[in-house]
Amino acid sequence: MPGKWISALLLLQMSCCFRSTSCGKVLVWPMEYSHWMNLKIILDELVQRGHEVTVLRPSSSIFLDPKKSPGLQFETFPTSLSNDEMEKFFTKFVDTWTYEIPRDTCLSYSPLLQKLFDEYSDCYLSLCKEAVSNKQLMTKLQESKFDVLLSDAIGPCGELIAELLQIPFLYSLRFSPGYTMEKYSGGLLLPPSYVPVILSGLGGQMTFKERVRNMICMLYFDFWFQTFRENEWDQFYSEILGRPTTLAETMGKAEMWLIRSYWDLDFPHPTLPNIDYVGGLHCKPAKPLPKEMEDFVKSSGEHGVVVFSLGSMVSNMTEEKANAIAWALAQIPQKVLWRFDGKRPASLGPNTRVYKWLPQNDLLGHPKTKAFVTHGGANGLYEAIQHGIPMIGIPLFGEQHDNIAHMVAKGAAVTLNIRTMSSSDLLSALQEVIDNPFYKKNAMWLSTIHHDQPMKPLDRAVFWIEFVMRHKGAKHLRPLAHNLTWYQYHSLDVIGFLLACVVATIVLSVKCCLFACQFFVKKEKKRKNE
Repeated sequence: MPGKWISALLLLQMSCCFRSTSCGKVLVWPMEYSHWMNLKIILDELVQRGHEVTVLRPSSSIFLDPKKSPGLQFETFPTSLSNDEMEKFFTKFVDTWTYEIPRDTCLSYSPLLQKLFDEYSDCYLSLCKEAVSNKQLMTKLQESKFDVLLSDAIGPCGELIAELLQIPFLYSLRFSPGYTMEKYSGGLLLPPSYVPVILSGLGGQMTFKERVRNMICMLYFDFWFQTFRENEWDQFYSEILGRPTTLAETMGKAEMWLIRSYWDLDFPHPTLPNIDYVGGLHCKPAKPLPKEMEDFVKSSGEHGVVVFSLGSMVSNMTEEKANAIAWALAQIPQKVLWRFDGKRPASLGPNTRVYKWLPQNDLLGHPKTKAFVTHGGANGLYEAIQHGIPMIGIPLFGEQHDNIAHMVAKGAAVTLNIRTMSSSDLLSALQEVIDNPFYKKNAMWLSTIHHDQPMKPLDRAVFWIEFVMRHKGAKHLRPLAHNLTWYQYHSLDVIGFLLACVVATIVLSVKCCLFACQFFVKKEKKRKNE
C-alpha cells in the first residue's frame, strides 16, 4: 500500500478516535454460522472507526477464520472438541430440529427439543470451562485492559469473562426460546395476550384459540423448558466467582441488549431504554453480479428471476425432495438461481441453474428479481425486506417459522412445510407470489419502513458499544426491576399488605359494629327492666 494511503488511513482512524473520545479495546465472545456473520459486521465497523477488536476463538471453531478477517485480532484457546466434532454437532442439531421434532404445539417439542438443547448446553459449558480455566489466557486478557465485552447471548460465557475482567458487557441477540432471556435477564415485558411467543409459530392479530396456544407456549418455556442446564451453569458460575449466583443473574448485568430485529419484522411491544432493535444491520446496497450470472439474469426477459436459497446449514435434503422442488421450478417462466449443494436433480429444468454459493444480497437487489424462496433466516429475510422482494417461506428450524409467520401476517409471503410440501404446493406458491401484486406491494411497504429510520441499524449498534466504553457502562438505562425479587417485581408484597389492611379494616369495622350492637342491646334491656 502506498505511503500516502497508509497516512490517510491513520488520519481517518485518529479522527474517529477523537470523535468518540478515544479508541477502545473490545473483547468478543462469539457464536458460529449466521450469528458470527452478523457480529462480524459490527466488529468490522468498529475496526474502521479505530477500535482494537480481539475475538476469543475456540480451536474447534467452524466459521471464525482469521485469514478472512484481517482487521480483527484472534485469541485462540485449545478445546477438547475438534473442529469436525463441532461441525457434526451443529449438523445434527439442525437436521434433528428440521426433520424430527414435531411442530403441532409447543408441548409437542418436548422431549426432543429439550434433549437437543441439553446437548447444546453441555457443549458450551465445556467451551466455557476450558476458556476460564486457561490461566495463561485469562492472565493475558487481564493485562490487555479491555474496555468492553461484546457477546452473543445464545452462547453463554461472555458475561462470566466480563465479570472476571471487571468490564461492562453488551449482548447481540436475535432471540432466546420463548423470549426467556429477554424477559428474565433483560427485564423485557412481553404480554402473551398480543405478543406471539417466539417458537410458537404465531404472528399478527391472534384469535382466541391462538391466544390460548400462545399462553400454553409461554408457560411451557417459562416453567418447563430449559435453554441451558441451569443447575450446572449456576453451580459453575458460583464456583468461579466465589459467591452464590446464577446464570440468569449474571446475564442480567448486561449494559445493553442489541436485538437483531425491528418493527418491519416484529410486532410492536413494550421495550426498555437499554434494549435497541438493530435488525438488518448487515444490509448493504446491491453490487454488480459476476458477468456469467448477469447474462443469465438478463436472459430472463420480462419474466425476471427467482432466487432460491435454504441457507448454509441445510444438508440433509432427500433426492426425492430435491427432484420435487426442481420439477416445480421448471414449470415457471422465470429463470431460477438455486443455491444447492448436492446431487444434481434429474428433473432440473433448463430455466434453473444450481450454485453452491450465491451473492444473495446482490441478486435480491437486482431489478429483475421477482421472488425469493427462503428458509426464513433473519439475515436473508432482512435482505429481502431491504430490497422489497416478496417471499415463499420454507422454514426449517429455530425462529424461522416465526419469521415467516410474521411475513405472512404482514402480507409479504406465503409459507410451506418442508416435510409435507409437494411439487404442486411449491408451484402454486410461486405463481401466487409472483403473479399477485398484493405481495410485492406489501414487500415494498416493509422496505420503506426499513429504510425510513433516523439512524442506520449498524450505526446504532456501534453507537451503543462506544457509549458503554465512554461511560464505563450504562447503569442509568438499566431498569431498577433488576434490584427486585420476583415477588417485589409483581408487587405481591404490596398487594399482600394492602389486602391485609383491607381485611384488618373489615374485621375491625365488623367488630366495632358488633360491639355497638351489643352495647345498644344491653342498654335497651336495662331500660326495659327499669
